[in-house]
Amino acid sequence: MALDPTKHADWEIAEEAESRMKTVYELGEKLGLEKEELLPQGHYVAKLDYRKILDRLKDKPDGKYVDVTAITPTPLGEGKSTCAMGLVQGLGKRGKSVIGAIRQPSGGPTMNIKGSAAGGGLAQCIPLTPFSLGLTGDINAIMNAHNLGMVALTSRMQHEANYTDEQLAKRGLKRLDIHPKKVEFGWIIDFCAQALRNITIGLGGKMDGYTMQSKFAIAVSSEIMAILSVARDLRDMRERIGKIVVAYDKQDRPITTTDLDVAGAMTAWMVEALNPNLMQTLEGQPVVVHAGPFANIAIGQSSVIADRVALKLADYNVTESGFGADIGFEKFWNLKCRYSGLKPNCAVVVATIRALKCHGGAPIPVPGRPMPAEYAKENVGWVEEGTKNLLHHIETVKKAGINPVVCINAFYTDTDNEIKAVRRLCEAAGARVAVSKHWQYGGEGALEFADAVVDACEEENNFRFLYDLDTPLSRRIELIATEVYGADGVSYSPEAQAILKRMEADPEMKEMGTCMVKSHLSLSHDPTLKGVPKGWTLPVRDILTYKGAGFVVPVAGAISLMPGTASDPAYRRIDVDVETGRVKGLF
Repeated sequence: MALDPTKHADWEIAEEAESRMKTVYELGEKLGLEKEELLPQGHYVAKLDYRKILDRLKDKPDGKYVDVTAITPTPLGEGKSTCAMGLVQGLGKRGKSVIGAIRQPSGGPTMNIKGSAAGGGLAQCIPLTPFSLGLTGDINAIMNAHNLGMVALTSRMQHEANYTDEQLAKRGLKRLDIHPKKVEFGWIIDFCAQALRNITIGLGGKMDGYTMQSKFAIAVSSEIMAILSVARDLRDMRERIGKIVVAYDKQDRPITTTDLDVAGAMTAWMVEALNPNLMQTLEGQPVVVHAGPFANIAIGQSSVIADRVALKLADYNVTESGFGADIGFEKFWNLKCRYSGLKPNCAVVVATIRALKCHGGAPIPVPGRPMPAEYAKENVGWVEEGTKNLLHHIETVKKAGINPVVCINAFYTDTDNEIKAVRRLCEAAGARVAVSKHWQYGGEGALEFADAVVDACEEENNFRFLYDLDTPLSRRIELIATEVYGADGVSYSPEAQAILKRMEADPEMKEMGTCMVKSHLSLSHDPTLKGVPKGWTLPVRDILTYKGAGFVVPVAGAISLMPGTASDPAYRRIDVDVETGRVKGLF
């Protein structure tokens, strides 16, 4: 059939394209992989032996490194994954050797409102069903590794409650004296299950565990997922997993997975998950899918390993950072690139006319409800006002010394006057601008976009971090708040102030990155403040420590590690053709 995203759902387009997609053997041959470097998981998905590939190609120069970020999104998202896939397809149409590198989707958003982040329309990653429903089991491995740590913690608390020091010693154990109200760890599941946010465990007798309050978080928020994203190899992962703080003892000393003798077994679950997954776009360009951490509560990037592999295998690697440039790009810039040692050549800032109207005064769209009628009407004034948000993100990219390219992710309902207004304002600010219609036309619709990125990559840049690791934590937080978010300053709760003082006195903290937590729906901590808010202070209410991932995590605003499922979730429209086994309704 003729594929038309204005008439066909994403899953219908994917299903038709999958009837003619390349096998992983064809993709491997195109990438120049040797036989033992390709680990097939069926005919159309494979894992890549990253160690063999990086060893063989260690002397080969890296390709061009492109990050895709965005303006502050509406609750509907502005299509970064779609743009990343469209750019890969556009570069492919231009005859470039290119790979995409994106995150694995979580089952929570896939079965809820957001969808599986495979892209959309004629710019998707396929095969869609494996991509959306567990892929090669990396998230399952993370759940098993994480929950094993929780099993070790809760069983240790039970045994210490039931046995004397002498009895523990006979079993080769020393009392850890874990404080039941200072347990940091919880359980994880890969769905949005708000009923599990706060639970009580250990009900029953003394052989049924230790009775205490506990919690569930969504799997992609696990520190182990963040570790998968930043680890350079198995040795690095093993060291990081051993540093995870699960609780504190009654003298306020940290209890780690190493203290529980479980770090090695947790790592055992993760060995195969370190190998990235190989898939493809609708038009047959290779895509590496690996890791999937949240962006507003974790690092929000696909893995360092995936980028290292992609940069050796192709001339262009297109990766993506979660949410807007204030969150995903800031963490790409100051965390991922610091850990990987890689230098980006270009950053794409995705914008939609829809989001610009939202920042310019239009009603905020609500997921699951019809789009407000105002969005269907031309309103250049709203677009011009909303472009202030886009210009702010362009300046953030420039502060990193990277060449920005604005991608206007075009909808067929956008008007010429609205698009011209965005182009005029952005070009005046010194950014390249490209209109891309990849959603509707695939790679052919992304040629202007691809050309702008190629041009930007050819220019020298002056990449630099926002802060050095020897910068005090309070100064780092202030720099991110004022230089990236546009705040006037930072305030701290008494609890956060006390933690800050303790951390700044700890020499180990100076080696850790700063991973900020705030709303993705505003440059500020308040999701209702659109555009470029002025005259506000960033309130830090808590500071967490993820020693394994290597992050200090200042928390601004209320962010839940367990999202909720909406009243009209996607799973209501997902089903299976019982004759063929094909899944319908994914997007």
